[in-house]
Amino acid sequence: MSQGDQMQIRDGELIAAVDLGSNSFHMVVARVEHGEPRVIDRLRDTVRLAAGLRADGTLDTAHRARALASLARFGQRIAGIPSARVRAVATNTVRRLASPQAFLAAAESALGHPVEIVSGREEGRLIFLGVAHDLPASREPRLVIDVGGGSTEFIIGRGVAPLHTESVQAGCIASTLHFFPGGKLTRKRWQRARAELGVLLQQFAEDYRESGWQDTYGSSGSAKAIGSVVQAMKLSDDGVTPAALAAVRDALIEQGQVEAIRLPGLTEDRAPVIAGAVAIFEAAFEALGIERMRVCESSMREGLLWDLLGRAGGSDPRTASIDALANRYGVDRAQARRVEATALQLFDQVAPAWKLDGEAREWLSWAARVHEIGLAIAHSQHHHHGAYILRHADLAGFSRQEQQLLAAIVESHRRKPDKAVFSALPQRYRQLARQITALLRLAVLFRRARRAESLPPLRLAATSQRLRLALPAAWLEQHPLSEADLEQERAPMAELGLALAILPT
Repeated sequence: MSQGDQMQIRDGELIAAVDLGSNSFHMVVARVEHGEPRVIDRLRDTVRLAAGLRADGTLDTAHRARALASLARFGQRIAGIPSARVRAVATNTVRRLASPQAFLAAAESALGHPVEIVSGREEGRLIFLGVAHDLPASREPRLVIDVGGGSTEFIIGRGVAPLHTESVQAGCIASTLHFFPGGKLTRKRWQRARAELGVLLQQFAEDYRESGWQDTYGSSGSAKAIGSVVQAMKLSDDGVTPAALAAVRDALIEQGQVEAIRLPGLTEDRAPVIAGAVAIFEAAFEALGIERMRVCESSMREGLLWDLLGRAGGSDPRTASIDALANRYGVDRAQARRVEATALQLFDQVAPAWKLDGEAREWLSWAARVHEIGLAIAHSQHHHHGAYILRHADLAGFSRQEQQLLAAIVESHRRKPDKAVFSALPQRYRQLARQITALLRLAVLFRRARRAESLPPLRLAATSQRLRLALPAAWLEQHPLSEADLEQERAPMAELGLALAILPT
């Protein structure tokens, strides 16, 4: 598709991406809203194409039929979308076919749209593009690992651009079949898998370590499955660690047979290939010295959507997501700006004492802009409605944990804060959430009149467990409602772990 065609994608139009993966086929359909893809439909079929790849490069009849049936089903859903708005790509298994064109011809006929074969490097670029738009923008390099059915991609990138990409011929299906023939799980076989995979990764591990990165993210179904098991088994409350992986590995070996695998949080369709995935991640953690990996919801299919839109700039997608959300739910922009300005004024006064940085300031700004989105549903309990939207909306640029953080702040900006909301957050976000919530609550209180009026000088001082708010005594006398609100605010602030003192001056 030409650049000109890309520029003609307008708000309200539908776009779609199809990922013919070696384990699963995925399709996402999105409506373009405010220049962003908003997913409105997802389809997924467990095809296990890699399991049907013969040694001579042909595909067995059963897996070929399953693949074409899946694509025909996808094709029915997107029959009305022009091909210029659809991007379908095939990955490792189709790359390895001896004569891929015969399969592609049938695949395109079933889908009704062209299907491209992408190289491992291009696959890595699209994965990183999709992942990068689901994470907060950062100037620091990040590592993304995507374990597919037939191959695994390792990408170090900055912003939305990859810096280093490696694709190795080891995926969850191929590794499970190769290292655990007959489905038998033993410690000896696992040690062999770790050793062979380790040798495979050594070809680039030293260069990657030398390049360096700050955070590690896992994308695709394998990472999500392992993350779900780790969470369900309560092995880690913040991503996947080497210790958590080892515990999952021991649990798998104890089961003895692949067909017998039953683990908390593990879906039935993922169980037959989980052993290979865990082995790959264990080898990667060891070879690259990874101490923690967080799971990202997006992968190549989302990258395909962004690629369709030509979104490869360096701006933070989170800000655009917040503004689009506020616009979509008809937020009173003037009131939001007043609350935001007041909140940031308070923030700047306490930031040194609380050691809050520019990113924390952004969180307060974003929360202020969308704190009233729940009013689009109902005034009663609108803070709960807003939090629900923030938790469950597809917000480009935000991880799920970050959406929970924003939701916690919005849910707690009025009425009595629920301590359980903060306890449910990852440990690293809990204190920040309470502090940002406290500042937002005060800003909302001072802007309760919902009109452009001058406020008195607000002098806010903070310690770790105390807020001291100095206000002119004359202003307090002239605004008894605000004074009463401030007095009533002491109890909610105590729920946030802060003692609020009002000091007339």
